[in-house]
Amino acid sequence: MNYIYELKMKVRDYECDLQGIVNNANYQHYIEHTRHEFLLSAGISFAQLHEQGIDPVVARLTMAFKTPLKSGDEFISKLYLKKEGIKYVFYQDIFRLPDKKIVIKSTVETVCVINGRLSDSELFNNLFAPYLSE
Repeated sequence: MNYIYELKMKVRDYECDLQGIVNNANYQHYIEHTRHEFLLSAGISFAQLHEQGIDPVVARLTMAFKTPLKSGDEFISKLYLKKEGIKYVFYQDIFRLPDKKIVIKSTVETVCVINGRLSDSELFNNLFAPYLSE
């Protein structure tokens, strides 16, 4: 995979369920946080986008769970993206550290709503052009 961004994180106690593993819903938080940090690293703020009437939203999300994380585990969340029509598709994988065992594989399809209408975004087309995987 040609990952274009990665973010290291650590599991917090309250993210685990009674089985002592990370609750499935928290993986969605991890990958969303990674996308937001990627945008910030590219100079994009969700708050500023919204003020301009530009709202990127998740249209579809799939996650395949491979290996559970436990409290205190460190992990790295990685992503790359492709453009499909007006959608940007983020391929996001999480790996446990230090053994780099795959934790989840996910695909997040996003679309852009501009001034209340589903639209292609020139801003994102220009911003993401250098990062696109063919």
